[in-house]
Amino acid sequence: MKLIVLDRDGVINEDSDAFIKSPDEWVPVPGSLEAIARLNRAGWTVAVATNQSGISRGLYDHATLSAMHAKMQTLLAEHGGRVDWISTAPYQSHENSPARKPGTGMLRAIARRYGCPLTGVPFVGDTWGDVQAARALAMQPVLVRSGKGERTLAAHLERMQVPVFDNLLAAVEALWT
Repeated sequence: MKLIVLDRDGVINEDSDAFIKSPDEWVPVPGSLEAIARLNRAGWTVAVATNQSGISRGLYDHATLSAMHAKMQTLLAEHGGRVDWISTAPYQSHENSPARKPGTGMLRAIARRYGCPLTGVPFVGDTWGDVQAARALAMQPVLVRSGKGERTLAAHLERMQVPVFDNLLAAVEALWT
């Protein structure tokens, strides 16, 4: 099985420091839906690992998160694509949950779901936490400049040492299709 893991906010959809709190605020990053559809057509299983601390902050609930994901899947279907599995961590940083990136709980859940180790599996993210989580499980981290990617590069450039692309579509075109 060819498995790839994607972060959500900043990679698949536009991110906001004020959080994405509703399906109306969930807007795809240009090219991201096409990128996922290309991955699907090339035989990739696409999983998402997404921190969603807005739930524990009381900004939205699980039903609203499900509605955001339903919108994502509907828009992906229009492009001939899909996300096969979504793992979420509804915790804030101070809660120190091992599920929340840079912890590896969501990634380990994906590994259990598919019954495979994640060594060498690509993980596309836009934050240092995404890179750290991928490295902790010997995954192949890839950073995109969309979302918080530029900020991440500015703060961690000397430690980054991972492939960097403008967005998910550019990464997919260069590496996997």
